[in-house]
Amino acid sequence: MDIQNAIIMFDALSQETRLRAFRLLVQAGTAGLAAGALSEQLGTPHNTMSFHLSHLANAGIVSSRKEGRSVIYSANFDVMRDLIGFMVKDCCSGEFASIREDKRKGCSIIELADHC
Repeated sequence: MDIQNAIIMFDALSQETRLRAFRLLVQAGTAGLAAGALSEQLGTPHNTMSFHLSHLANAGIVSSRKEGRSVIYSANFDVMRDLIGFMVKDCCSGEFASIREDKRKGCSIIELADHC
C-alpha cells in the first residue's frame, strides 16, 4: 500500500452515503448485499446508490458480482486490511499501535494501546 492508494480509499470513504454503505457491506460479510438492498436500507435512490457503489469499486474497497438480475456488492476485506496495516505501520508510534502476524490463525492482529 502506498500513500496515493490510501488517499484514493479515504476519499471514497469520506462521503456519508459511501461510508454507511461500506459499513453495511462489512456487516454482511463475504456474502455481500444486493445494490437494491443497500439502496433500501440507506433510503437512497437506486441511481444515486449505483453512483456511490461505483466510486467505492473504483477505489478497490468493494467488489461486485452478478447473481441473476442482481448485482451483489461485498467489502474487499484484503484491501481494507492493507489500508489499516498501512495506517498502523506508517502513521502511528509503536507505543500506541502495533501489527503482528498470528501464524497459527493465519491473520494479522492490530493492537491499539489505551493511554488515558
